[in-house]
Amino acid sequence: MYEGFLPVNREDMLERGWTQPDFVYVMGDAYVDHSSFGPAIISRVLEAHGYKVAMLPQPDWNDPSSVMEFGEPRLGFLVSGGNMDSMVNHYTVAKHHRKTDSYTPGGVMGKRPDRAVTVYCNLIRKSYKHTPIIIGGIEASLRRLAHYDYWSDRVRRSVLLDSGADLLSYGMGEHSIVEIADALNSGLEVKDITWISGTVYKTRYEDEIYDAIRLPDYEEITADKRKYAESFAIQYRNTDPIIAKRIYECYDGAMFVVQNPPAAPLSQMEMDDVYSLPFMRAWHPMYDAAGGIPAFGEIKESITQARGCFGECNFCALTMHQGRIVQCRSHESVLAEAKEITQDKEFKGYIFDVGGPTAEFRGPSCEKQLTKGTCVGRKCLWPEPCKNLKVDHSDYVKLLREVRSLPGVKKVFIRSGFRFDYLMADPNKEFLREICQYHVSGQMRVAPEHVSDGVLKEMGKPKVEVYNSFVKEFEKINRELGLKQYIVPYLMSSHPGSTLKDAIKLAEYIRDMGYIPEQVQDFYPTPGTVSTTMYYTGLNPLTMEKVYVPRNPHEKAMQRALIQYRNPENYELVKEALLREHREDLIGFDPSCLIRPRKTTTKTASSGHNRRRGERKR
Repeated sequence: MYEGFLPVNREDMLERGWTQPDFVYVMGDAYVDHSSFGPAIISRVLEAHGYKVAMLPQPDWNDPSSVMEFGEPRLGFLVSGGNMDSMVNHYTVAKHHRKTDSYTPGGVMGKRPDRAVTVYCNLIRKSYKHTPIIIGGIEASLRRLAHYDYWSDRVRRSVLLDSGADLLSYGMGEHSIVEIADALNSGLEVKDITWISGTVYKTRYEDEIYDAIRLPDYEEITADKRKYAESFAIQYRNTDPIIAKRIYECYDGAMFVVQNPPAAPLSQMEMDDVYSLPFMRAWHPMYDAAGGIPAFGEIKESITQARGCFGECNFCALTMHQGRIVQCRSHESVLAEAKEITQDKEFKGYIFDVGGPTAEFRGPSCEKQLTKGTCVGRKCLWPEPCKNLKVDHSDYVKLLREVRSLPGVKKVFIRSGFRFDYLMADPNKEFLREICQYHVSGQMRVAPEHVSDGVLKEMGKPKVEVYNSFVKEFEKINRELGLKQYIVPYLMSSHPGSTLKDAIKLAEYIRDMGYIPEQVQDFYPTPGTVSTTMYYTGLNPLTMEKVYVPRNPHEKAMQRALIQYRNPENYELVKEALLREHREDLIGFDPSCLIRPRKTTTKTASSGHNRRRGERKR
């Protein structure tokens, strides 16, 4: 196998002795050959199966010739928007342009287009009318069927149709991409590749779609929000690779978009194989002059030990992308990567993370998941931990001890989030003690998100009493260890279900904590989440119950201001919110008040003028 980065231009390709690549990978991110970047994994997996892959990062979408660097690939183009949805990458929740792009050399904004997958595919089609195009990555995965799009405030078609691509690989993609490559390599036309798990295809022939559930038509869900919620609920309940059905939707009575069941999760051996591929663990040297890729900073010295999450927060898209079945790497695999990190000449002794979507999850939530699938209509942790849930931190604790005992390692941090409700369900608090003693440096970040049980219900998060009990346990352990460490909570404003009353309740809770949290996030309606469906429809798609949705920008500003009520810039917004909810008791000089009354201004202009004139005389 050829050592080094994959080709990024024609000269690189010719140097390898290739006259034509099998695949050209067009992507919205800069090229970083590291296992935290999806394009790096997919390209290296294909390479391991004998395919030639050329990388085309951030082509100029205004120049059709930019996608012609390698000529026509033998098998097809692969297209990804990058590690983030391009719209999330470009815009804040207030729909303002972000100033930097962490996945671009030097953090420069503007090197990828809005709706990158669609734009890149249309660009390719200008020059290559019949070459197969396969789309994947987070942007394609979460837009695989009709979806509400926050930025245009409407329901958009499947990205498979808007992009003009031939096939979509959703989820993590290692299994499906090899099957797709093998099918194309065997001589099959891309239009005939309709059976692969983890893919979405299009057809005009409904009678060829078998053993499937028909979703409400596109025209129905654009006209009726209840139908949209019903459609999303069916999709959400068919995300498990063992029990999911094939599902499909119709457009204009003529075109059908068909989603095959998800690909099977990787076994531990397969996970180990993926993470042992010959990644360069660096950005491409062509970015050195620009200062490199900002997002790569701490990732370089972080380790992914698992994927998938059975935590299932409603505002998170992991269920629709990685799934609920947790897959993990062996200790040997993780330790091999940790040793490789310590050999880097720039390593200073700190490993910034050994985690995943949820840091301490090391396997399926219960024994039956791998044979009977995840439960439909039930969650593993909410509203209470399931009686079948395996709660055991011992393997993760053992792994952390092994990593931090490696020569040259001074400290191992845990930057991935962890579930405090899962931790509290474990009668053995050894894991929390280990975190406090060895893996926290003064502050521990956790995500209660809110304190109102009504809002937490819509979030799929545990009741506030669970968080409070966790805080007490954290403080108790730190006292026993003689350490002064603090919890820094992540909080979210304006989530569906949150009223001004709920926001005030959260502000009172913050007051009682004694400090204002730095991290505040307005709810961001991104594709593929239960919460986004609530935002659009006003219905919880899992229960079809009505949900209050704060959509008015001014109300959202008040909810956010209440979380940071001590900021002088937020005074008027906080005051307005308190008066609107008749909570004048929180305006005053008592320690329980959120804000103090401000001195009244002089009523008449003349009296103000006389006062100023008197001051000048003095």
